[in-house]
Amino acid sequence: MLSSLRLRGAAPGSRIRSSGRVAAIQPGVDVAMLWVVAALLVTGIVMVYSASIALPDSPRFARYSPTHFLFRHALAISVGVTAALIAFSVPLRQWQRWSKWLFFFGLVLLVIVLIPGVGREVFGARRWLSLYVFNLQPSELMKLFVVLYAADYTVRRQDRMHSFKKGFLPIGFAVVLVGLLLLLQPDMGAFLVIAGIAMGVLFLGGVSGRLFAGLTVAAGITFSLLIALSPWRRARIFAYLDPFDEANALGKGYQLSHSLIAFGRGEFFGVGLGGSVEKLHYLPEAHTDFLLAVIGEELGLVAVMTIIVAFFWITRRAFEIGRQSIKLDRVYAGMVAKGIGLWIGFQAFINIGVNTGLLPTKGLTLPLMSYGGTGILVNCVAIAIVLRVDFENKKLMRGAA
Repeated sequence: MLSSLRLRGAAPGSRIRSSGRVAAIQPGVDVAMLWVVAALLVTGIVMVYSASIALPDSPRFARYSPTHFLFRHALAISVGVTAALIAFSVPLRQWQRWSKWLFFFGLVLLVIVLIPGVGREVFGARRWLSLYVFNLQPSELMKLFVVLYAADYTVRRQDRMHSFKKGFLPIGFAVVLVGLLLLLQPDMGAFLVIAGIAMGVLFLGGVSGRLFAGLTVAAGITFSLLIALSPWRRARIFAYLDPFDEANALGKGYQLSHSLIAFGRGEFFGVGLGGSVEKLHYLPEAHTDFLLAVIGEELGLVAVMTIIVAFFWITRRAFEIGRQSIKLDRVYAGMVAKGIGLWIGFQAFINIGVNTGLLPTKGLTLPLMSYGGTGILVNCVAIAIVLRVDFENKKLMRGAA
């Protein structure tokens, strides 16, 4: 009987060590989570290669080989997996000790990237720091740092979360500071995700309903003003409402109109892997922001729905792990797991919404799949931390048993 015992999600190599009549279950990682994440990463490699193989035909990428983005994406995944293994070995109590310093480090990077001659500028946006081997994007790191810091903040100030002055104001000031630095890049998409993460963690951490409602209204007004005061952001909104209008189709609605054409061509089962027409210099950023459109065109609605279900499952599983951790009186670990689940799910929702025309165009990649070194690295580390929370939960339950 004892030899057949297994913890849910235990690794195949996990087994029971017994000495006399005492048996201890060796905790393992959540194998189902590993398989789902691995499937998204592998699919991402294949589709990034498919979406980028024709880019060298463009003058902008003429000096690149057809496999340039494939190799760089595979390298990013290799670095991400290595970093994930290291992150998994770090206990959550250590992440909590580091959280304030990591948040401060993220702020420093956001300032450095704005320095002319230091931050790398592409299409008028200064968002990257060149490390020669790859470009570091501080806003991607900040998404993880905000989760770690906000979770620590809610735990430390649990008894003050109903107070505007002592509970909300300090974290609100920190998020506003991050937002200002991101808007100077500019990177409103990252600001939207980070603000969503912070608000979500505060809500899960027990902020009062009245305060949260006021925060939501204030955030809505702020983003509305940012759009109203920016002519090019207003143009994006109008283009989103009617992307096939003659004035929009060749302007701000160009990406969205060609994304929708890609989905239309793919129908249910796609035109076949490698058969996309839109990736042939019609759809800009096909290997990054609009990778899902290429997937829809080549693999069809079935593949797109499978990816949506996969992200929903990851988000739900992260929340389950977080709930279990809180029940075990490991509040910080539980808040981190839920925060990461919220982040991955929210960013995937925005990217999918943009690709399918449900949301205005935003420069956000599809987590775990789109081309982008820092994004892949941080996503892998975040998943590793969720797995670590689950691992520690199982270890604690084993000890309690």
